[in-house]
Amino acid sequence: MTRVFSGIKPTGHLTLGNYLGAMRRWADVDQHRADALFCVVDLHALTVDHDPARVRRLTRQSASLLLAAGLDPRLCTVFVQSHVDEHTRLSYALECVAGDGEARRMIQYKEKAVRERERGGGVRLSLLTYPVLMAADILAYGTDEVPVGDDQTQHVELARDLAVRFNQRYGHTFTVPRATRPAVAARVMNLREPAAKMGKSDDSGPGIVYLLDEPDTVRGKIMRAVTDSGQEVVHDPAGRPGVANLLEILAACVGGEPAALAGSYDSYGALKKDTAEAVVETLRPLRERHRELCADPGHVDAVLREGAERARAMARPRVDAAYRALGLLEPVADPVVNAAR
Repeated sequence: MTRVFSGIKPTGHLTLGNYLGAMRRWADVDQHRADALFCVVDLHALTVDHDPARVRRLTRQSASLLLAAGLDPRLCTVFVQSHVDEHTRLSYALECVAGDGEARRMIQYKEKAVRERERGGGVRLSLLTYPVLMAADILAYGTDEVPVGDDQTQHVELARDLAVRFNQRYGHTFTVPRATRPAVAARVMNLREPAAKMGKSDDSGPGIVYLLDEPDTVRGKIMRAVTDSGQEVVHDPAGRPGVANLLEILAACVGGEPAALAGSYDSYGALKKDTAEAVVETLRPLRERHRELCADPGHVDAVLREGAERARAMARPRVDAAYRALGLLEPVADPVVNAAR
């Protein structure tokens, strides 16, 4: 069976873009057709200045929202990255295969390093090396497919390169993964800045719809969305990115093609109203299920504990094999412990 792995980083409240671009596909498609693992990649949240309490809070919230979105622990494995030591074990092994230049060419590293310097802070080494940790996240499980947005494709390519290089140097150990992307709404854009992605790191952005926003808040943000000059409603991402973004969001919520939906509207106001209501109804069951999960935190804890156990059992043999292939001496078994067993 095809194995799928993907993760979500707890650096902010999850957004409509996270749901339409990734989480809904994971629940509706990937967990049913594949041996699927979905991970809250909390170690990646430590690459920039952070509040520890906030990371813990957002990690739990992200896990709860994954379950609220429809991920079923009977069908897939849901866990937290830091609960499975094999991620960091393999990351160091892959750092011994990766090149400094490869890491520095990562677009996200360049962009985030600039932002950190502009804020007056230093650039952490983990920000440079986290694409290698991401490669370890993927390769530890023999992953075939990685559902990602456009901004993460470069990182999957690095994972592919490292898998091929390791296999050539040390013997076949890793599956070479490939990135997959949904056809519609793979990258939902900011409602007020349609040239920018709807990212979760900006907690006060008026152009960002958060999954836990109240319905009236969602409606207000969409009704105030930036459109474009002119009056005709057309799907033209290059020429009219604001309108195109609304059409793509609407298409992702109700089905259909953005260009075809455009023909149903003769004003931006009508498009905004229908898009707002479609988003509210799309998010309603998720918000209701999240409320139920928050009332039963023991259930979420159990899911994460069992998920980590399953993930560890899948990853450990492959990571152990990578260590052996690199030439590391295997630990000697304790005869007293073995006799007791």
